[in-house]
Amino acid sequence: MNSIASVSLAQPLETIADELGRSFSEYGFAVVRDHGIPQALIDEAEAVSKAFFALPDPVKRAYRIEGGGGARGYTPFGTEKAKDAEVFDLKEFWHVGRDLPAGHPLAEYMAPNIWPDEVEGFHETMAALFAAFEQTGARVLEAIALHLGRPRDFFAASVEDGNSVMRLLHYPPLGDDAPEGAIRAAAHGDINTITLLLGAEEAGLELLTRQGEWLPIPATPGALVINVGDMLERQTNGRLRSTTHRVVNPRGEAAKRSRYSMPFFLHFRPDFLIEPLPECVSAQDAAPPPEPITAHDFLMQRLREINLA
Repeated sequence: MNSIASVSLAQPLETIADELGRSFSEYGFAVVRDHGIPQALIDEAEAVSKAFFALPDPVKRAYRIEGGGGARGYTPFGTEKAKDAEVFDLKEFWHVGRDLPAGHPLAEYMAPNIWPDEVEGFHETMAALFAAFEQTGARVLEAIALHLGRPRDFFAASVEDGNSVMRLLHYPPLGDDAPEGAIRAAAHGDINTITLLLGAEEAGLELLTRQGEWLPIPATPGALVINVGDMLERQTNGRLRSTTHRVVNPRGEAAKRSRYSMPFFLHFRPDFLIEPLPECVSAQDAAPPPEPITAHDFLMQRLREINLA
């Protein structure tokens, strides 16, 4: 069966590692069920996210951090655009990052979080969801490690205190004034290690296959869509693919509804040196392996390309 994998994380990882690995090498994507993030927490997070985005524009804009590259707090409409895109994406979002204690050696790379006072329970709910995402992401990385023939805790040290970011996304209903050619999220690849996406049940998420065709990603309610980011692609010398994907504008009634989703961008530690794993490098490769680069330098390079740094 050669399609996007849909696996249960409740199974022993040894039984799903290669199915996930096959899907990540062919499509860069997989769907994960029984991921362990409690549905009650997801529902609460959706409710507080919607409450924040429903606030008046000036209130939301007060949480925009000028010069922060959107790493924390609010990013309004018309800010982010995909690499090489002509128009800005039709979305607004809020970023939650890692809270580090004062004096932590990596604190220089991660700004403190800010929290909206207007939405009750926002801080507690989002901090709990961030922790749950991290736990699930660690389990997915264990499966990837097994697929690569490494010990299951292979990635643990490289992502400990990583610069991970949780994004609360709101794509508004599409008005008649939507810019020509704009789509909710233009074709792009993710910068980070792996992405875990909640809220992909609504149609619109598509990936670009090796054959150059757009393939809709089927997500069952409550499942997570997982995809490989550029950092992991670089570390595996392209063996696992960071695939171009997009969110297209729906047609008909769906275009008149808001769409909400919550991706978690799991990152390596900023000081981690990303270099190709020897088992992923072969003399037969078409191109030489990429040069080693720290996760922070790679992130900054890519953020400049998408208008966020």
